[in-house]
Amino acid sequence: MRATHIRPTGIERTFGTDEIIVTKTDPRGIITYANEVFLRISALTEAEAVGQPHNVIRHPDMPRAVFKLLWDTIGQGQEMFAYVLNLATDGAHYWVFAHVTPSRDAHGRHVGYHSNRRRPETSAVAAVRRVYDRVRTAESRAGSTPAAVEAGWQALEDELGDRTYDEFVWAVTSG
Repeated sequence: MRATHIRPTGIERTFGTDEIIVTKTDPRGIITYANEVFLRISALTEAEAVGQPHNVIRHPDMPRAVFKLLWDTIGQGQEMFAYVLNLATDGAHYWVFAHVTPSRDAHGRHVGYHSNRRRPETSAVAAVRRVYDRVRTAESRAGSTPAAVEAGWQALEDELGDRTYDEFVWAVTSG
C-alpha cells in the first residue's frame, strides 16, 4: 500500500487537541509501532501500518525539500519540529505539528525514530501552506527528483530568508 497511488479527495480530517499521534520506526523509516489515534486518522489498521514505510501517508502536496530537511536533521541525531501534510489511505488529508526524535537503545546505539504529532493551529497551517505552496511550485518545475529536491531546497531557503526552518516553525506556532 503506497500513498502515491491514493488520490486525495480534498476532505480534511482532524483530531482532538487533547490527542497525540504517535509512531515509532526503525532507522530506515519502517513503522514498528502506531497508536490508535494514528491508525484512526490515517485510515489504517495496525496490520496495514506496521512494516510499512512511514511515507505510506505522504501527501503529494508535501514539499520534498521539507522531507530532505527532516531526514538530514534527524539523521544527524537531532530532533526536529515540522508541519506536515499527510494523506490517509481513504484519500482524506490531515495536518500535523510533528516532533521527530532519534531513538537510542541502552548502549546509545541508534535504533529508529519516535514521532509525536499534535493538531496544529489553523493560523499556523495557513502560514505554512503559503510557504509550502511556493516551494512545491519550484519543485514541480524541475525535471528529475534530485532536481526537484534541489529546486525546492533553494525555494525554501528563499522563503525563510535569514531564518532557519526551526525559527520559522516557532514564529508561526503560538503555544
